Amino acid sequence: MTDWDSDNNPDWGDKPVEQEGGGKPKAGRKTPNLPPESGRDWKLIEKLVMSLQSEQRRSRRWGIFFKFLTFGYLFLLLFMLKFPLGDTLDSATGKHTALVEINGPIAADELASADNIVGALRTAFEEKNAVAVVLRINSPGGSPVQSGYVYDEIKRLREEYPEKKVYAVISDVGASGAYYIASAADEIYANRASLVGSIGVVAGGFGFTGVMEKLGVERRLYTAGDNKAFLDPFSPEQKEEVVFWQGVLENTHKQFIEAVKAGRGDRLADDERLFSGLIWSGEQAQELGLIDGLGSSSFVARQIVGQEDLVDYSRRKSPLQDIVDQLGVAFGEGFAGQMLESRLELR
Repeated sequence: MTDWDSDNNPDWGDKPVEQEGGGKPKAGRKTPNLPPESGRDWKLIEKLVMSLQSEQRRSRRWGIFFKFLTFGYLFLLLFMLKFPLGDTLDSATGKHTALVEINGPIAADELASADNIVGALRTAFEEKNAVAVVLRINSPGGSPVQSGYVYDEIKRLREEYPEKKVYAVISDVGASGAYYIASAADEIYANRASLVGSIGVVAGGFGFTGVMEKLGVERRLYTAGDNKAFLDPFSPEQKEEVVFWQGVLENTHKQFIEAVKAGRGDRLADDERLFSGLIWSGEQAQELGLIDGLGSSSFVARQIVGQEDLVDYSRRKSPLQDIVDQLGVAFGEGFAGQMLESRLELR
């Protein structure tokens, strides 16, 4: 039995109401009689219930809002993936100068990869309204393999489309592998303060043997093959391995020099410092024959090509990739790679 049914609780439930004059109440009729305290309790309960209902309605409204917001965000993201803005070309109905950008490190997993650059170059050369191609370069270099792929493709495209010239324009920096690519162009231009050159090869890593010894860490490495642990950063450096690796670097450097000489020809000055890995300003590079003149991509399109309209054929990152990069997901991988790997790069 609950408090509502109990006859022993004088503060709750119904009890007979005496009639005026002390008479007995009529049989079969009961009238609720709530004490003042009980009335206040009911008001508090009513306020509490109303408050809870209001809070639930407010929660439902916010829930619906955030659901619509999430749905809209996902819809926009899917739309951008389906129709990425970066992959579209600027509208051009007539003759124009094609533009292909090379930005950042040149590597297979970067935007400036051979696949992206070569794909953009092929599209630009195949376009009938593109009278010339401008390579706008702002890169410190990178992989000799990726640079070599682009260099060879530029040479091939120039032979297939002899009427269409290629101009390389260096903005802030066009060094090492980036200059490797530029040397395949018909002509190279830069700003007077641009950094040009760095015709050399570099490979580096770290040795951790001293730190391991201090920490009491023992290296345990099992291999099949005498040189499988070649240049292992956790093992003492071996002189014969260093000599062998230096030979690989020298051979790659020789390939780089031959490519630059083939591209620039007798325009290069007779200066042995050209291939020492030094980097030059735009004015110095012009004196040494590393570039043909000073000017921007707009200058080349307007004054050299004769078609001022520039249409960008460059490959772009998808919006999703931009979001991922901004979150810095790849930072740890890049740091670990630099710490543990000996990477061969043109610098």
